[in-house]
Parts: sequence; structure tokens; C-alpha cells
Amino acid sequence: MNNFVYDTPTKVYFGKDEELKVGKLIAAFNVKKVMIHYGGHSAEKSGLLDRIRNSLKQENISFVELGGVVPNPELPLVRKGIDLCKKEGVDFILAVGGGSVLDSSKDIANGVANPDVDVWDFSLGKCSPQKTLKKGAVLTLAAAGSEMSNSCVISNPDTKEKYGYGSPCNRMDFAIENPELTYSVNAYQTACGAVDIAMHTIERYFMPGEDTYLTDTIAEAVIKSTIKAGKDCLANPNDYAARANMMWASSLAHNGLTQCGREFQLTVHQFEHEVSGMYPQVAHGAGLAALWCSWARFVYPANINRWLQYSERVWNVDIDFEHPEKTIEKAISMQEEYYKSIGMPVSLRELSVKKEDIPELALRCSRGKKRVLAGYKPLGYDEMLKIFEAAY
Repeated sequence: MNNFVYDTPTKVYFGKDEELKVGKLIAAFNVKKVMIHYGGHSAEKSGLLDRIRNSLKQENISFVELGGVVPNPELPLVRKGIDLCKKEGVDFILAVGGGSVLDSSKDIANGVANPDVDVWDFSLGKCSPQKTLKKGAVLTLAAAGSEMSNSCVISNPDTKEKYGYGSPCNRMDFAIENPELTYSVNAYQTACGAVDIAMHTIERYFMPGEDTYLTDTIAEAVIKSTIKAGKDCLANPNDYAARANMMWASSLAHNGLTQCGREFQLTVHQFEHEVSGMYPQVAHGAGLAALWCSWARFVYPANINRWLQYSERVWNVDIDFEHPEKTIEKAISMQEEYYKSIGMPVSLRELSVKKEDIPELALRCSRGKKRVLAGYKPLGYDEMLKIFEAAY
């Protein structure tokens, strides 16, 4: 097991009606003004925003609002949020929504607190935020895990780039998780969420590291729980237990727990960021589903034993010791069929990605043939191109 640091400073308030506490939670920070950041009309129509406004008013907390976050949150709105916070003297950001809203809030908080830096430079990896504003989240979508992660992913529509960066400054101070707030999430977004949650753990699972039995079993439980919860949520959108398991899995999958003792990188995510960066209409989870099986088939020969373990423990496939590749192929095919069963794509063609864009996707993913993604099988431009082509 490799050395590691495990730090999850986000305080989670989980369960029914927990969002009613938001005013008291923020009041404890002695803030001057809050910016409520959200996406579209669903938070308004559901009455959630009104409940939050009333909770803040009860604590005599002043607030401003900024909506309009879209899936794959965009840099122009981040800049607008930074300007609004500076103008209004905002010192706390409350994100109300899913991962896109939370990531937009994180970037705004970092931009306000580091005024001498162009906020896009954080995404480009030119520098890291040194401080940030206080921030909290009321989660309405189980998917990205941004509520407990140190990650922030932002898209630049002008350059069609989508990059993520990790920083302790990206941690939420608190996260409110009421599974009932996800009842209204439609089937497609629910399925996308199930893919993203599981993928956060699966990709960690296949990074180098030895003697990580405990981490492995935790990861396997998160993956299997997410697969089951995804099916159950689609069968009955108001199944509290299923929504609760999905929401909690979202947090555990991306807070660092399932990587303890192993190297870290989300390889398939790097591929998908290029797809949804170039095609903003592509939902993140759908893009991951379209890419994963081709990636898996390409890399598994580099660590047969690891993939046999995954096949047996997650998909309950009996190991064929004479032909281990058959065991692994069966597990990959089972995961592929699962994606199909929940309405997810298993090819880039299904997402209307143009075949002629494949070389450009590989070029961008490899940062102009200069980046190699680590793992049991390192992936440079040539390998990336083969995976993108196979996924088409």
C-alpha cells in the first residue's frame, strides 16, 4: 500500500428536510452576504429556492442570486459570478444543484479570493488557488461527487476546452444531501449519474497500487451499490432508499476514500473531457459510458490479475484460468449491457460525434502529443487515437 493523506473536511448533513438548516449553518460562519448559485428553473419550480431564501431571511443573512449554470459549466458565467461577488461584497457562496453548479461555485470562490490571477489559469494548470471563499452546497443531483471532492471542472466555450484541477480550496465547507431532492431527476440524468459515480471509483481501482484489500473492498461495494441503485431509481424514481444509496455513493466515490494506497488518475475522464469540451451537448456520464468499454478492452492485457479480480468480485463472473481473457471480456460485456439497459450509449457515434473529429480529440487529450496518461498501461497520442477510434 502506497503512502497517502486522507482529508475530507466537508461536513455532510444527510437526510430528509436537512436543507431547512441552511440558514443556521451559514450563520455560524458570520458572513456578510451570500451568493446563491444555481442552474435552471427546476430549483425555483420545486420550491427549493424559496425554502432556502426563507431560511436565510430567518437568520437575517443578506443574499444575491446568480442562476444559469449549464451542464459542463462555462467560464463566462464564472467570470460573471466573480464580478457579482466583488460588486456585492459576497463572502459566502451557496451552490444549489448538481456537480456543474458546485464546480462553477468553486471556481467563482477561487476567482474572488485570488484577484490577481486569471481564474482560467487554475484550469490550465498554470497556478493553484492559494485561498478561497467559504462555500456550501445543497445537492440536487447524485452524480459528480463535487460535494466532497477537491476537484473542479470548467469548460471554455471559446476554445472548446474542458479542464479539471484539484485543490484543497475546492472542498465545500458543508454539503446538504436530501435524497428527496433527487426524485424529480429524469431517467436519462439519473442514468448518467450512475455511470459517473461508478466511474469515479472504477478508474481509481485500475491505477497502480499493491496490498490494498480494504480499499478494494470499499471500492467494490461502492460500484455494486451504484449499479443496483441506478436500476432501482429508474424502476421507481421515488424510491428513497435507492436515491439515498446513490447520493451517498456519489460522495464516497469522489472524496478520496476509494483511492487510498493507490496512485490516482481518472483516465477515462480525461478522454471524456475532450468529447464534451468539443461537443457541449454531450452529458458527462453518457460520454463516459461511450468510452469506457473501448478503454477497458485496450488496457486490460497490462494487468490481467487486476481485471480478473474486478470481473469476479463486481460482476460475479467465474474465472476461467485457462482462458482468463474470456473472463474479462465477459465482465466488460456485462458492463456494456448494463449501460444499454439504463439507456446509456456505448459508442461515440450514438452521441453524434463526427468521425473526422477523432484525431483532433486524441491530439487534444495528449496535449499536442506531449502528455502521457499514467497507469498500468501508459497512454500517449497513438494509444489515445486507437481508443477513440474503437469507441466510435
